[in-house]
Amino acid sequence: MAIKASEVNKLRQQTGAGMMDCKNALVEANGDFEVAFDLLRKKGQKIAAKRGGNEAKEGLIIAKSSVNSKAGVIVTLNCETDFVAKNDGYLAFVQSLVDLALDKLPTSLDELKTLSYNEKLSVDEKITEQIGILGEKLDLSAYTLMESDRVVAYNHPGNQLATLVALNSDSEIAEDAGKQVAMQVAAMNPLAVSKDGIDAKTIEKEIEVGKDQAIQEGKPAEMAEKIAMGRLNKFFKENTLLSQQFVRDNKVTVEQFLNNAEKGLTISDFRRFSLS
Repeated sequence: MAIKASEVNKLRQQTGAGMMDCKNALVEANGDFEVAFDLLRKKGQKIAAKRGGNEAKEGLIIAKSSVNSKAGVIVTLNCETDFVAKNDGYLAFVQSLVDLALDKLPTSLDELKTLSYNEKLSVDEKITEQIGILGEKLDLSAYTLMESDRVVAYNHPGNQLATLVALNSDSEIAEDAGKQVAMQVAAMNPLAVSKDGIDAKTIEKEIEVGKDQAIQEGKPAEMAEKIAMGRLNKFFKENTLLSQQFVRDNKVTVEQFLNNAEKGLTISDFRRFSLS
């Protein structure tokens, strides 16, 4: 039967599928729009089942703060190839997931997947539909929500790395300082905000390594503990955000930079997602 171009275009706009895929689906469905829609979705399910064992190490990571800066999210959607990741349509799809997350503020990855993407499909079902369109395995692999007085997002060029930082002030000064610290998190990859956030197992390991190194260097056993504690303090300075040297001015720590920007300003939490 004859399929009108307007019907093909309508299906394309709703699904993002190519013109020929939409036309073929409508032909197979004898012009029934709903049946054609389901055919395209089932195509995604078939491809998803076929490519389920494939690795999806490429993709995009996008962080974004809400309009009032009180919340921020990071979403990671993986795909199989860099070619798909660089597609404008893929970027737009990930951005739509980020916008949905900011609107609904789900607290977990599973909750995000079950949200309604549109009137017909959940987020998980929409991703399956996109698998049929793109022909690759897609995996919504990571998500985080952060809420605070001010949450600042940073996206590294290329969207392979993104960060969020939570600050205890909602001032414009905090916004600017937060952007710089969010870039610090991206560049320096701290383990925690302060030494209080380092788990006991990691601390014990660093002390043991410090002792062993001191003994191997010929230091007396009774001095090894003291030397190890000194090296532990160095570990804290290098791996905890507030104690790190500020990358734009290594004469001050991040903690000092924040306090100089606004008295009492500090970071309460951060997130860092990376593909590598």
